[in-house]
Amino acid sequence: WAKNGSADHQEMLLRMFWDDSKQPAVEVPVGDFFANCFGKRTEVISLPVIVEDGDSYNCFWRMPFRKSAKIEIVNQSEKPISLLYYNIDWIKLKKLPINTPYFYARYRQEYPAQKGKDYLVLETQGRGHYVGTILAVRTRSPAWFGEGDEKIYIDNEQIPSIWGTGTEDYFLSAWGLKKTSTPYFGVPYFDQWGIIGGHTSAYRWHLNDPIVFTKGIKVTFEHYGWISPDENPDYKSTSWNEREDDISSVAFWYQTGKPNFKEPVPQAKERRLPSLDKIILYAKDFINRHGQGEANTQKLEFYDYPQILYQPPSPTNAWFEISFTIHKKEPLRLLINATTSYDFGRYKAFLNGIQIGETMDFFTETVQNKEFHLLDFWPDPGDYTLRLECVGKNQRSEGYFLGIESVRLRERRPRVQKYGHDKAKDWRKNPVLYR
Repeated sequence: WAKNGSADHQEMLLRMFWDDSKQPAVEVPVGDFFANCFGKRTEVISLPVIVEDGDSYNCFWRMPFRKSAKIEIVNQSEKPISLLYYNIDWIKLKKLPINTPYFYARYRQEYPAQKGKDYLVLETQGRGHYVGTILAVRTRSPAWFGEGDEKIYIDNEQIPSIWGTGTEDYFLSAWGLKKTSTPYFGVPYFDQWGIIGGHTSAYRWHLNDPIVFTKGIKVTFEHYGWISPDENPDYKSTSWNEREDDISSVAFWYQTGKPNFKEPVPQAKERRLPSLDKIILYAKDFINRHGQGEANTQKLEFYDYPQILYQPPSPTNAWFEISFTIHKKEPLRLLINATTSYDFGRYKAFLNGIQIGETMDFFTETVQNKEFHLLDFWPDPGDYTLRLECVGKNQRSEGYFLGIESVRLRERRPRVQKYGHDKAKDWRKNPVLYR
């Protein structure tokens, strides 16, 4: 329904006020409230929240009030909201029990997570019960982010009485997270395992297992996990390292009295994830750098700029090149932001004539966007050419086509520069991609 150029659901802020309160009880970006993080639209099939096919946003939280209720959507985007349709059901009662707890939801973020401190989801004083968490992570390091435990402090205790065994365990999964949706837990969005810039969002509803508190509650997560050897001071890959990923969250709870949180919800511009890319080379600017076959620009919903659709009739002499210049020696990751489709081929990547990465299969049954990560290296200043050569196609593919939006050189964490483990290594002799 929304036109191109409209505000997205991450830029709209949902606020709810009970009984003429000046402080909102609910203050969460619209998408995040419905477990649709990163501005992405994804399906959620759970008990309190349902987003059917990523289209309709429904919630069934009970939200009692005595005098009044006000629900508003604040457009914090520079773009208009092209269309907003809503339906609110409510029941009028004669009275509520004296100690009826009210519904609250609150958004937080740390871009990146603060060093030396557990990530804080919620801290509030009062009497009530905690009913849910949404957690979204955009990785800034390779490998698995989710070894950190949940630590939940009840009634001002110094040592958490709830201390879990890992992030995936808290979200009722094991051996990592993968896309799923169930009544009580789920992972609505998961793009790739172990890359730099990977996105994962998860929800957990404490409907049958509410966490009860009488004085207050503090909900936190450790941000520990695996990292690549070049981020470790001892040049080792281990499972217990403090990571510096981008984290956002929504806490859901009921309580009596007024909560005492004071931290403001960031504005829409601050909620948008910062770019990790040092250099972006758009394929459209290299439209004439290809082998046999045609190359044309094509506009897709995934991208702000047109991609190049390269259409060779066969794998013979089928290639596409993008060149770039490095001015400063620093640790970078080389990757392709590409399209996969039903008639796309398989390609190998060569950087200045050296093969890097694995053979890339661009076939999928439907049109999708995917990043293909190729190389972690310290390139010397100079000129570079990335060449993609067709080596055939998936047996289910109908063609040898290639869709490229851009080539990107992505930043590594400052500690990679600090330790400098791979600085003197020649990437040409042993190309490495940390996962």
